[in-house]
Amino acid sequence: MNIALLGKKIGMTQVFDDANRLIPVTVIEAGPCPVTQIKSTDKDGYDAIQIGFRQQKEHRLTKAALGHFKKAGVEPVAELSEFRTDGETEINLGDVLTVERFEAGQKIDVVATTKGRGFQGVVKRYGFAGGPASHGSMFHRRGGSYGMCQWPGHVIKGKKMPGHMGDVSRTVQNLEVVKVIADKNLILVKGSIPGSRGGLVTVRTAIKTKASKA
Repeated sequence: MNIALLGKKIGMTQVFDDANRLIPVTVIEAGPCPVTQIKSTDKDGYDAIQIGFRQQKEHRLTKAALGHFKKAGVEPVAELSEFRTDGETEINLGDVLTVERFEAGQKIDVVATTKGRGFQGVVKRYGFAGGPASHGSMFHRRGGSYGMCQWPGHVIKGKKMPGHMGDVSRTVQNLEVVKVIADKNLILVKGSIPGSRGGLVTVRTAIKTKASKA
């Protein structure tokens, strides 16, 4: 079964491995995540487990949400997410998932939301070279020609143009777990992950693990 946890990005640092090599790592505070609901094919049409993260004050939640947590027998949480299962799982309603389910050397996927950059032009958004920087030029950071002539008479869908940049979900696959600090609910992951510090992330066992080179 694919194991998943919710967490938040703490930031980046570096640690030494057993061979005394300096490894850049991202620190993720993952869990504890209480199991708030177990979905089944008979009742919900598919098999899944719903988990929560970050304790929330009761007065900030609706009565429906409070009833949902009360039924599960867990403390109210601010974030909810679910991941599919194959229908056979040893996890029960009310269980608390922690980073102890992961171990050093394991491959994981991290899903996070990238930093929002607002409305940007094509130079920043797509890396266009732009035009000459001289004073006489009337073409500096624009995107160039977009439209058509008489036919088809419109801009082709998917054309690279200025627009909203960032603030989208991205998945980084096959990251290596360098260290797990269970007493502090921390996972040290080799390399970087998307998003700003404090952003919500999903950590799961790798779905498409790369085959090791001989």
